[in-house]
Amino acid sequence: MKYLKLVITFIATITVFYGFNTKLGSVPPIGKFLDPAGGVWQNDQEETIDGNVNIQGLSAPVTIHYDEQLIPHIFAQNDLDLYKAQGYITAKHRLWQMEFQTHAAAGRVSELIGSAGLNYDRSERRRGMGFGAEKALEKMRENPEAIKFLEAYRDGVNSYIRSLDAKTFPVEYKLLDYKPEAWTTKKTMLLLMYMTKMLAGGDNDLEYTNMLRKFGKERFDLLFPDFFDVNDPIIPKETDWSFIDVEITKTPEGQLPLDTIPQTIEKPNPDNGSNNWAVSGAKSTTGNPILANDPHLGLNLPSIWFVMQLSTPEYNTMGATLPGALGVISGFNNHIAWGETNATRDVLDWYKIEFKDNTRTEYKYDNQWRNTSVRIEEIKVKGAATVIDSVIYTHHGPVTYDHNFMSDNEKSGYAMKWVGHIGGNNQGAFLALNKSKNYDDYVNALKAYTAPAQNFVFASTEGDIAIWIQGLFPNKWKGQGKFLLDGSNPEHDWQSYIPQAFNAHTKNPERGFVSSANQHPVDKNYPFYVFNDGYETYRNRVINDFFNSKDKFSIDDFKALHNNNYNLKAAELLPFMFDSMDDSLMTSEEKEIYTQIKAWDFINDIEKLGPSIWSKWYSKLYHLTWDEFDTEEEALMSPYAYQTIYLMKTKPENEFMDIVETPEKETAQDLFLLSFKDTVKELMDWKAKNGDYNWQAYKGTHVGHLLQGLPAFSRFDLPIGGDRNIVNAASSTHGPSWRMIVEMSSPPKAFGIYPGGQSGNPGSAYYDNFIDDWAIGKYHELNFLYNAEATDQIMGTQTLTPIKYYED
Repeated sequence: MKYLKLVITFIATITVFYGFNTKLGSVPPIGKFLDPAGGVWQNDQEETIDGNVNIQGLSAPVTIHYDEQLIPHIFAQNDLDLYKAQGYITAKHRLWQMEFQTHAAAGRVSELIGSAGLNYDRSERRRGMGFGAEKALEKMRENPEAIKFLEAYRDGVNSYIRSLDAKTFPVEYKLLDYKPEAWTTKKTMLLLMYMTKMLAGGDNDLEYTNMLRKFGKERFDLLFPDFFDVNDPIIPKETDWSFIDVEITKTPEGQLPLDTIPQTIEKPNPDNGSNNWAVSGAKSTTGNPILANDPHLGLNLPSIWFVMQLSTPEYNTMGATLPGALGVISGFNNHIAWGETNATRDVLDWYKIEFKDNTRTEYKYDNQWRNTSVRIEEIKVKGAATVIDSVIYTHHGPVTYDHNFMSDNEKSGYAMKWVGHIGGNNQGAFLALNKSKNYDDYVNALKAYTAPAQNFVFASTEGDIAIWIQGLFPNKWKGQGKFLLDGSNPEHDWQSYIPQAFNAHTKNPERGFVSSANQHPVDKNYPFYVFNDGYETYRNRVINDFFNSKDKFSIDDFKALHNNNYNLKAAELLPFMFDSMDDSLMTSEEKEIYTQIKAWDFINDIEKLGPSIWSKWYSKLYHLTWDEFDTEEEALMSPYAYQTIYLMKTKPENEFMDIVETPEKETAQDLFLLSFKDTVKELMDWKAKNGDYNWQAYKGTHVGHLLQGLPAFSRFDLPIGGDRNIVNAASSTHGPSWRMIVEMSSPPKAFGIYPGGQSGNPGSAYYDNFIDDWAIGKYHELNFLYNAEATDQIMGTQTLTPIKYYED
C-alpha cells in the first residue's frame, strides 16, 4: 500500500515544510493526518467508475465510459452538458492539481506553505498574472456562448467539490491542512496564464542591456546574432512572402537606456519546448497523412495532461486536456488532428519608467506627465500577517521592478509589456479546433488565438498538412525589444501588430512534411523582424534530416523518431575537441575515460558511459568559457549552446576563451583539457558514492510530485535515454510530457502515452501506471469510441443525471 511508504518517508521530508513544532510548520498535526476515520488512509481506495451521480444544472443525462487506462469517454447531448461533465470528471481525478496550479498562477502559494512562498507570490503579482487573467476574461465576455461554456465547466467542478467532505479531500489538502475553495471562471483563465508564462519566450532584455553596456555592440552581436550560421527553419527556406503588403515599422532615432539591474524574476525553464511534425499521404506508407506531437515540459505528478474523449451529436474529439481548461488541447477528431510546440517569439518587452516624484502617481511620456494606476495586491500568508504590495501600472503594463522590489531607485522602475496582458479568446480557439473539419476551419479557429505563441501542426482526412506559427505578434522595428526600451518615448511603443494572415505558415509544402522543434521560424526573407530568442538548433535538424532520408514513413517510424537518442550537439563538437587535445598531458585514469568517450557513437542510450562523460564535460566547459558572466552585481546571461560551440570551433583564441582569474591567456584548446580533468575528478567522486556512471544512473530522470520533496509520491531513476537538445528530450526533470501519433484514416487511428497516470490520487493504481511504458518508448492505442455504445474495452460506465439546480 502506497501510504505505508508515505508514512516511512513523511518524517524525512518534513523539513520541506519548514520545521517541527506542534503543527509541524505548514503541515497538519500528525494525528489529524493519520486519523483512520478521515486522514490519509481514506484516500487509499479504488476509483469509482460506475453508477449514477446527480449533477445540478444538466439538461440531459451524460454517459461516461471508462476504459482500461481510466480514460473517460464523455457523451453528452449538447455543449453545455459536455463542458459541465468535463469539469466534474476532471475535478474528480485532478482537483488538487487544478487548484494548486491556479494558486501558483495567482501568486497565492503563501496561503498554503507560509512565508517561504512570499517572494514567489510577489513575483507573480508583479508579473501581472491576475491582471492578465482578468483581461482574458473580459475578452471572453465579448462572446456570450464562450462565457456560458466557461460557467458550465465551473459548475461541473463545483458540483464535485460539493460532494466532498474532510474525509474524502485529496491527500494534498490533508497534508497542507486546507480545503478546496469554489472554482471560478477566472481560475480557468489563471490556468491558461500559467501556461502562457511557462511557454513565454526567453525574456532576456534586461540581461542583454547589461551586456550591451558591458561589452559593446560588436561583441554583443558576435555572442547573440539574429540568425545562427545554420538555419533549418520551420517554414521551408525560400518561401515566397511577396503577398505581404504591410509596411514594416521604421527604426526611430534616439538612444536606448543602458541601465543595470542586479537580478531579475524567475524565467520559464529553458527546457520547456516541444516537437511536432506531419507527413502527407504521398509520404506515408498507408497513403494517409500522419501527425505527431511531443510537448516537452516539467515531469511532474500529477501529470500536466489528462486524456479524455469529448463527444456530442455534432462532433467527437479526443486527446490531452489541461486540468482546469475546457476541451482538448492536443488531439484529434473524425476529420483533423492538431498539436503544438512553443514558438519562442519575443512578445515581452521592458520599458524604463521615470516617475515625477517618489509618490509615483505620474510618469513621463511624450514630454508630459501621465497618471499611473495602482493595483493593491493583498498576499495572505499562512501563519503570518497579510502582506500588502502596491504594484504601479502604466500604459505599458505593471512596473515589476521598483524600489520596493529588486531595485533601489524611488524615481524609476521597469515596466513589462506582454501580449499575455492584452487578453484573447485562447480558450475559444481550442474549442473551435475540437469541432474543425478541414483546413479552413483550422485556420479560422486559430484567428482568435493570441498567447503563448505556438506552432500549430495540422493534418486532415482530406489529405492536407500544414503548420501555422500563431500568436499576436508586434510589428517591431529591427532590434525593438532586444534591449530595455525608453518608456517615455512613444516611438518605442508597439506601433502595430502583424496581421494574422501574415503570420508565418505553410500548407502542403513540396517536400511532403511539416515540422517544428522550437527552431527559428523563418529565413531572412520573411519581412517582419524576428529576433533569435534562443531558438533550438539540434532537434530540428535531426527531425528534418530524418524526413529527408527516405520517401515513405509509417507509424513505427514516428515512434522511433520520438525516441531518437542521437546527440547532434556532441557529434558536432567532440571530434573537434579530440583533434585539438594532447592526451600526453593526461593521467592514466583520465586516459581511460578519454578512451571511453572517444569510442562513443553519440547515442544517448541508458546503458552507455559516453553520454555521462559528455554531459559533465560540456557543462564544465561551458561555465569555464563564460566565466565573465559569473557575477552577482548585474543580471547577465551567457550565450546559447550553438553559438558557444561555433565560437570554440571558429574563434578558439577569442578573448572570451581566456579564464578571468588566471594570469595565462587560455584558448579553447586549453579549456577542453582543463574542463576534462575536472570532469574526470567529479565522475570518479560520483562513482565512488553511487556506482557505475551509465547514462540512466547518472542522468537520474525522475517524475516528481508538484510538492517537491515528497519521494513517496514521486518516481526516480527511470530507464529513459535522450537529454535536452535531443529529439527524445528527457533530461533529469523535463521531457516528453505527452507523445501522440495520429494516422488520418477514416476513422483516425491514434496512439498516446505520458509520464504519469489518469488519477491524481497517489493511492490509486492509476496514479503513475503509464510511466514504465513511457520510459521504454511504448505507446497505448487510444480507444476512440465512435458512439456512446460501450465496447469490450470499457471497464465501467457512470451516468451523470440531471437534478434541479441548487442555488448557493
